[in-house]
Amino acid sequence: MVATRNLDLVESDASLPARADVVIIGAGMIGVAAAYALARRGHSVALLEKGVVAGEQSSRNWGWCRTFNRDEREIPLMQHSQELWDRLPAEIGADMGLRRNGNVYVTKDPKQLAAWQAWLDMARAYQVQARIVGPEEAKSLTPGNEQDWIGGVVSPRDGRAEPAMAAPALARAARALGVTLHQNCAARGLDTTGGRISGVFTEKGRIGADAVILAGGAWSSMFLRRHGIDMPQASVHSTVFATTPVERVSAGGLNTPDFILTPLLDGGYIVAAKARGRLELTPAGIRHARHFLPTLFKRWNLVELRLGRSFFEGPDAWHGTWSFDRPTVFERIRVLDPRPKASIVEPALREIVAAYPKLAGIGAARLWAGWIDQTPDEVPVISPVDALPGLVVASGFSGHGFGIGPGAGRLAADLATGAPPVVDPSGFRLQRFR
Repeated sequence: MVATRNLDLVESDASLPARADVVIIGAGMIGVAAAYALARRGHSVALLEKGVVAGEQSSRNWGWCRTFNRDEREIPLMQHSQELWDRLPAEIGADMGLRRNGNVYVTKDPKQLAAWQAWLDMARAYQVQARIVGPEEAKSLTPGNEQDWIGGVVSPRDGRAEPAMAAPALARAARALGVTLHQNCAARGLDTTGGRISGVFTEKGRIGADAVILAGGAWSSMFLRRHGIDMPQASVHSTVFATTPVERVSAGGLNTPDFILTPLLDGGYIVAAKARGRLELTPAGIRHARHFLPTLFKRWNLVELRLGRSFFEGPDAWHGTWSFDRPTVFERIRVLDPRPKASIVEPALREIVAAYPKLAGIGAARLWAGWIDQTPDEVPVISPVDALPGLVVASGFSGHGFGIGPGAGRLAADLATGAPPVVDPSGFRLQRFR
């Protein structure tokens, strides 16, 4: 069972244009949002995707659209994204699955509660609408749950959208504005003239361009290495599953010490079990180890380190220098579809039923995994590349790119065209890792 079985599909354009103002590599949430923002301003855009729209992490996430508990650098951009999430469905005439029913976090751990309070103290300047709740209110916010809490957080402005619907809906809207979409069309490399971007080599030919946005998710760092640009990025394996339809126990997202629930429109839930993410030893990981070691040591109990197939194949393997006129790994792996960790399902279902006895009989409907593109500080890169004028990178979203995607795409579009940036981009610059 994989996430893409329920993924909404989008029609492609028949042929590549000779050129475009901006070429976007990667049709996940960020790339699609950038294409839509550019088209609304009248720019010609070609959107390239080696597989299908949202085929990788943009359809394999929890669906949360949250401001609470983000890095401070992300808060203004997420607040702009919230505005876009509210506006876009009416603007494009399509349901993206957005339901702003709030998110609830509950805990039994005083340290966790203190950390949430510290975040709220920091975020007060941004007028974030979230607050700490005590034991009684935490209990009332989780009706039917058999456990007791010392407190929690309610974040009423946050919500969730449907990962299988959102990016495809926005891609169709971008096409209606003139964006050409090219699926099963891998970008092999960048063309330059006089030291700046002049086009993109694809498996179907070259497209001339004044600017390129690289929104390739887990593949971005490898793509950049081919051009002598170093971006520390690791891939973290994560498994989630969707349940069969059951009685609704939470209108919005629910984060408990044992599991995380996201309501789906079909009556089921996306379940993220509190299992360790898998970080595989790879050539790219060894190359960037000095950047990641501080975070790895801090989160050692949350990570399972092992050697796996990704050492030899995939975005973190060593592919060296490839030719732009012959097939590449991007064509060999159209959709990065790792094998899920099936062993998490039964323990998670037992935890859910123990907490909510009325959900006895709940089952797993779909199971899937993804590779999360992670940066050392867990904050994305949304940045021009000084060494290649005309290139903007929008990657490394560290597991929370779906919700911030509309704003991140808008910011990447601003940077690619020299428009005033919607928020201060300095916190997302690539140079911070040097």
